Amino acid sequence: MDTVIVAFENTKFVRQISELLEGAGVAACQACSSGDQVRRLLQRQSAGCVICGPHLTDGPAEWLFDDLPPSCLLLLVGPKHQLDLCGNPDIFKLNIPLRREETIYTVRLLLQFSRRLERLVRSSRSASEQREIDKAKKALMERRGLTEEEAHRQLQKRSMDEGRRLVQTARQILAELEPEH
Repeated sequence: MDTVIVAFENTKFVRQISELLEGAGVAACQACSSGDQVRRLLQRQSAGCVICGPHLTDGPAEWLFDDLPPSCLLLLVGPKHQLDLCGNPDIFKLNIPLRREETIYTVRLLLQFSRRLERLVRSSRSASEQREIDKAKKALMERRGLTEEEAHRQLQKRSMDEGRRLVQTARQILAELEPEH
């Protein structure tokens, strides 16, 4: 089942949306109240979509959008007048009051789109780039005692933190871990 992060200041609203999506079998939901919590959660696990209000406890949701992985989509939920203030065409919007069927349909579409984006991102790497990424993961596993999943997460996190492609980060890690002669 896909994972969706639901992030609102209002915990009652988080619970309502989570119950709606989980009850309909659309996705497993993770609850957050701030952009920082969303970022930390995305470092530990992947999610196809983040559903949040225009404002979180630590700032506008538009700030969060720039930190999402390429295949994780953002759905803003709120009053039309607040959603109209968001000028980013890559952010999806849904007006309140929410209608059950429309919400379920929208989230299903976003998750389907997210899965397609994930495949596209994965397939955009050449075989040699993938070998470099795998080599960096192996080096991290051997030198730092990490599992493959932990090594991959460390590569992803560093890549996101530094605003680099994963293969660029892999090359940098390989250079850093290369034994000195």
